[in-house]
Amino acid sequence: MSSHVQSGVNAPATESEKATILVVDDTPENIDVLRGVLKSIYTVRVAINGEQALQRCFSDKAPDLILLDIMMPGMDGYEVCRRLKADPRTEGIPVIFVTAMNETHDEVLGFEVGAVDYISKPITPAIVHARVETHLKLRSAYRFIRDTFGRYLSEEIVDSLIDSPHGLKLGGEKRDVTVLMADLRGFTSIGERLPAETVVDMINIYLGEMTEVIQKYMGTIDEIIGDAVLAIFGAPIQREDDATRAVRCAVEMQLAMGEVNRRYLAKGYPEVQMGIGVNSGAAIVGNIGSKKRSKYAVVGRVVNTTSRIESYTVGGQILISEATRNACDVLLRIDDELKVMPKGISKEMTIFDLGGVYGDEELLLPEKRDEPLIPLSSPVDLQVARLEGKFARETFAGKILALNASAFDLQVEQNCPPLSSLKLILPDTSELYVKVIRHISDDPLHVHTWVTYRPPEAEAFMSQLLAENSLS
Repeated sequence: MSSHVQSGVNAPATESEKATILVVDDTPENIDVLRGVLKSIYTVRVAINGEQALQRCFSDKAPDLILLDIMMPGMDGYEVCRRLKADPRTEGIPVIFVTAMNETHDEVLGFEVGAVDYISKPITPAIVHARVETHLKLRSAYRFIRDTFGRYLSEEIVDSLIDSPHGLKLGGEKRDVTVLMADLRGFTSIGERLPAETVVDMINIYLGEMTEVIQKYMGTIDEIIGDAVLAIFGAPIQREDDATRAVRCAVEMQLAMGEVNRRYLAKGYPEVQMGIGVNSGAAIVGNIGSKKRSKYAVVGRVVNTTSRIESYTVGGQILISEATRNACDVLLRIDDELKVMPKGISKEMTIFDLGGVYGDEELLLPEKRDEPLIPLSSPVDLQVARLEGKFARETFAGKILALNASAFDLQVEQNCPPLSSLKLILPDTSELYVKVIRHISDDPLHVHTWVTYRPPEAEAFMSQLLAENSLS
């Protein structure tokens, strides 16, 4: 449909910009009158019976609006309208009945079969113009809403918001939801090294793949902040299987990273990995903001806790809360169990490393395998900094004791709790990022870490170190 809607007879428009009106009537005189009224503003097409009208509508160039007579030989206007509204290809085309049948029951039947308006014969040109212009504007606005919301929500949720008379009111309600948060590991550092257009293209490729998966599982994308995605399951529509759909979504998102990286490699971009946290609990959901600007959002501790859980992940990992595990109605593959004390939470909580979902529609990540580490003949000195969010604290000394392509055993001067994030500054001044997986010993302090991001210079240093010590 053309998005151009005329606001006056003299408004200029090219042929490609003009909306197309299909006039359906079996009387040539009526067709001539309507064509004369409309042709200066719109492209007017004609059908002389119901069958021909349906052919025109099901063609590649469907009209933007239909003016439909009721009394026609063969198929009457009511039946034409029923068939149009029953077909997904044409159900959104506004139909206005133009007829001499102006009794109340005639109009009621017209609206029941799906018409949006009713014009009585003999017509008044000003009324025809006003009704046509109004319904073209309404259709254009409806499509804009669907296209805009459709980037973030499933078709079903968009329909619910549009159909609900309270859908856009400010305010919220308390309900149980499952929140999913995903973030690319090390992408901030990648972004500092690449041209802006490359970074934007990488984010768009990643978000395009993830949005498809989230919408497939009927999640609502609440927030996109750079490479981070926050999705809600259970709002605005709540279902019994919200938690199950969220964990299935998380697994499929991780599997979809294979396609993301294939597209990156084809363009010469670096590969990336993603971490996902999932949590369930009570939250306030609804339209938050002011009368001039608002958004559909979720607010509450469940969101903050999800963010903390996600921060503990390494690339390719999904961590879920105990509440989410208990809310799922399918058997989960749990690869590990961790005790954590997130900032802002008063007691220790248990989180689970999710490996997949069993059942009729099995969805599994590859099994995790620990590669053996190669001990270094001489430990390598380096500097270590604890990370708080995106910021590094003061540095302290450390040593690399053993490594493989994706992990280190380190000796460190300061305590580094499990799941804390570290920046390592190597002897050649290149940097890489790791997450502490477990303590090995307390005296001296030895920790096992997993690499979350390594730029090419750090990868080259690691490869050389591995080669030298493999030979020895």
